[in-house]
Amino acid sequence: MKIAFAKVGRSPGEFRYSQSGMSLMGTLQKEGHHLAILEGVISGVLKLHCDRCGTEFEEALSLPLELRLTDRPEKVSDNLDTIEFLDGEIDIAEILESELASYRLAYHYCPKCAESEGEIDIEY
Repeated sequence: MKIAFAKVGRSPGEFRYSQSGMSLMGTLQKEGHHLAILEGVISGVLKLHCDRCGTEFEEALSLPLELRLTDRPEKVSDNLDTIEFLDGEIDIAEILESELASYRLAYHYCPKCAESEGEIDIEY
């Protein structure tokens, strides 16, 4: 789903995009000629692999999201929540995929391993 940057207005416009059981819904609002703010929530059930035992499991997500979007190159800064869309179109599918990829990079434990995370087995 692509939204033309020029079509984003000064009042919040709602959007909803779903793909593979995950959805991103929220609002887009211009904050300047070359700046828009996306506020939303990523929700759904995501398949993950346990970093301890390797078992595949599902996790229900409800992740708040706030991003700055621009249609021109930004100076390098510490703000990692800025995404450049230099072709003039905001790609909601790309945002969803990118945020889910970042979430998958964190450590995740299946329910069984999460319960035993603090336990240490020592045999003498």
